[in-house]
Formats: sequence, structure tokens, C-alpha cells
Amino acid sequence: MSDLTARTDSSVSGMTEREAKEFHGLFMLSFIIFTVIAIVAHFLVWQWRPWLPGPNGYTTSWLGDTHQIVHSLISYVA
Repeated sequence: MSDLTARTDSSVSGMTEREAKEFHGLFMLSFIIFTVIAIVAHFLVWQWRPWLPGPNGYTTSWLGDTHQIVHSLISYVA
């Protein structure tokens, strides 16, 4: 007897009730993990550069801060 004829209680998807519940559990777990990672990534990006700038716009940039640090280090060395 083949495997397909032995599964008379399967649904349209071809999975049994137990297999469908197992797949649903794994799907929900992976969806929750993905959502948590996406929320953390969005929060970190928002801390780095807010999506809505203040009234003066984006006042500092990473390159401008680096330029200022290099000049102050050079003044200490010189």
C-alpha cells in the first residue's frame, strides 16, 4: 500500500492534522523571531538617525563628527 492511499484522513494540502499543527507551530515561531529582529533593527536605526528630523534638520553627521575628532587629536599631538 502506498503512502498516499494510507493517508485517507489528509486535507487538501496533503498534510495530516498533526503535520499541519507542527508546521503551524514552526511557522509562527519563525514569524515571531523575524518580527522581533525587525523591531530591534528599526529601533537601532531610529536611534542612529530619527525618521522625522527636528526643526533644524539633521544637525550632525557621522562624517562631521569624525572630522572634528581628528582635528582635536591633531591639535593635541602638534
